[in-house]
Amino acid sequence: MKLWLARIGVWIERQLGRGRAVRQAGAIVPYIGYATPEHLVVRGRVLAKLRDKPAYGGRNRWCNVRQTLRLFLTAEVGDVTVSAGDVTAQTDEEGYFTLLLPRDDQEGWREITVHVGEISVACPVMVARTDAHFAVVSDIDDTMMHTGAYALTRNLWNSLTGNAATRVVFPDAVALMAKLSEDGRNPVHYVSSSPWNFHGMLTDVFDRNALPRGPMFLRDYGISETQFITGTHGDHKGASIDVLMSALPELPFVLIGDTGQHDAGIYLSAAHRHPGRVQQVILRATADGVDAADQADIDAIRALGIPVDVGPDYSAALSRDAARRSE
Repeated sequence: MKLWLARIGVWIERQLGRGRAVRQAGAIVPYIGYATPEHLVVRGRVLAKLRDKPAYGGRNRWCNVRQTLRLFLTAEVGDVTVSAGDVTAQTDEEGYFTLLLPRDDQEGWREITVHVGEISVACPVMVARTDAHFAVVSDIDDTMMHTGAYALTRNLWNSLTGNAATRVVFPDAVALMAKLSEDGRNPVHYVSSSPWNFHGMLTDVFDRNALPRGPMFLRDYGISETQFITGTHGDHKGASIDVLMSALPELPFVLIGDTGQHDAGIYLSAAHRHPGRVQQVILRATADGVDAADQADIDAIRALGIPVDVGPDYSAALSRDAARRSE
């Protein structure tokens, strides 16, 4: 039944996508990039037009619902050439692109100008500093801000009816990330099962609430012929951690998540795949608390010698040594 429904979904998507080849590029949506030992990884998406509107707190819920739905009515432009200097790439059928530029000796934030025909945009890239003590990977939903991601109906309601001005960021999450970041010394990254369509909104939320800026690893909600949404939350988060550990081979990692979507199990698997690379795990316990499966995973992480702070807030993590250096 699921396979049959998925194939119907593919047919509908293809019908709605007819005429995509004749669309003209009208905008480049920049995503925050990162660096590997060899490359600057520049990311973004090419669309025929933008559908974002400024967010403000007084907008009613119906306006927010309409604006959120507009984010998914993307007129993506596939198979067009994107360039930055002498480096080029083609957008895929959903308009996404990745440019791999040679890395130089500079560090910190870089702005790479990307072109599609006469259109250009600056794509930010974060290059880890040589004095970084560790890297941070954090979940977003119910870790940095309240969404109710562990409850489908609650998460859907919050996603549809809110905007960047109304999203609730946990104050102690802001304090924790500021402490871990050490004023930009330690690179911060965010991983979420939210769609790439939310990248601009999430960036706005983080800026409004003074969360440290960093690359986001979101999900493509495209439909394949075998499933509605490719991969699972755990697959996506685990793969993103693998990418980042490969990109920053000299750094240990602090992993932050919550108990609502069993992040402890995901981080335990990452610790097994990358022995010695996970320095600490921090988990916010959701309203449902820590169940038996989570507790077993937490105990297993601690058995590896990795400290785990878990609770309804980040007070335990905030009370730890601020530096967390690997000497």
